[in-house]
Amino acid sequence: MSVSLMECSYFHPPAADGVAAKARQSHPSPGGASEGAAERSHHGGLSAGGGALLRKTASLVARSSFASPLAQQVAMAFYEYVTPEQLTGFDKYKYSAVDSNPLSVYVMHPFWNSVVKILPTWLAPNLITFTGFMFLVLNFLMLAFYDFDFDASGQGHTHVPTWVWVAAGVFNFIAYTLDGVDGKQARRTSSSTPLGELFDHGLDSWACIFFVSTVYSIFGRGNTGVDVLTLYYILWSVLFSFILSHWEKYNTGVLFLPWGYDISQVTISVVYIITAVVGVEAWYKPIYGNFYYRDLFTVMILGCAFVVTLPMSLYNVFKAYRSNSLKHSSLYEAFLPFLSPVILFLLSTLWVCLSPNDIIQQQPRIFYLMVGTAFANVTCKLIVCQMSNTRCQPLSWLLLPMVLLVLLVASGVLKHSEGLVLHVWTGLVLLGHIHYGVSVVRQLSAHFHIFPFSLKKPSTD
Repeated sequence: MSVSLMECSYFHPPAADGVAAKARQSHPSPGGASEGAAERSHHGGLSAGGGALLRKTASLVARSSFASPLAQQVAMAFYEYVTPEQLTGFDKYKYSAVDSNPLSVYVMHPFWNSVVKILPTWLAPNLITFTGFMFLVLNFLMLAFYDFDFDASGQGHTHVPTWVWVAAGVFNFIAYTLDGVDGKQARRTSSSTPLGELFDHGLDSWACIFFVSTVYSIFGRGNTGVDVLTLYYILWSVLFSFILSHWEKYNTGVLFLPWGYDISQVTISVVYIITAVVGVEAWYKPIYGNFYYRDLFTVMILGCAFVVTLPMSLYNVFKAYRSNSLKHSSLYEAFLPFLSPVILFLLSTLWVCLSPNDIIQQQPRIFYLMVGTAFANVTCKLIVCQMSNTRCQPLSWLLLPMVLLVLLVASGVLKHSEGLVLHVWTGLVLLGHIHYGVSVVRQLSAHFHIFPFSLKKPSTD
């Protein structure tokens, strides 16, 4: 589920040391790396000298008198978020990941190996990544149309049409499959780049809000469902689980792919189809005593986050500490990536708790979207720092206006316009994140002298 690009100078990264070399698939690539986890996130690198030459060439082309005024105006609309130091770090980047999940290794990879063979060799990996992400967005929009306030699955409400659940199951599995084959297509076409991994993982961070909100419609709110406030904390447990993996890599240099992702995606796809067959009423019934399916849903997500993901992350970091391979010896520097997400959590939770209109009950979908998008923006900046081996930014600019908003909410000034303010702020967060993503993709595309969604190489004439 997934922000990924490609490069002019192709390269196969070497195998990671130790267990990292066992990532995702047992057969080594021609360059000596295990393809496993790498095939999920297409990646690669350019030499520092080559990158500098390409940057100079791209700059000259951009400033050329042959460039149209419209093209120059469009270029000016984007900001260079990636610093020169980070660009240099991207030139030196080498991918390292570990994935020991039996489901992905023994079931999904053989399936994805078959799927990638039918894809045309001209198809860019980033286009595959983006298409998979858009299937998740489509699911979100589709359920928002039929169940905007998460009431449709409740008793006495008009339920979501059966065909929507079928489509949701198919689309979710397609998205999961495309997320699994984009890296394989990159290796197959020798188009792996650092931008590919950034594009992939950046979109993954944003996808969290889309699939969580869509799954919520199965149970909905009310007596037979999950309260919207409970879902808010469940959403944060999913976001927390996601950022843990990148916090690990920030400190260890190795991305440990969480088991929960593959299991959850297959389970979600199946549950959508089951819902289409048996109807949402089937989820009203208790499994045993007073334990309902909604409770199982909650326990599974929270259990995966705090019983599986968190302990494994702490263990991996501790193991790196014991072997003196931690990239950050200072405790403050090691935990710096959590600062902005924690502040975002505190601010959004304060808004929920201090809202004079109980905003989470009135506008749950919009509030979830705001939180999930702001989180994705913070996470993408962490991934850029992690991949470029630079210091994590302590604070995100998105947090500053949000502090003011929460103060206004707490003072009661927004009592009669809170819903409107939430919609406007969510729109600004969406635009800000899209601007960030597009700007970074454009900047790294120019840096590596590539097209983000095509395997053709830009002309240097």
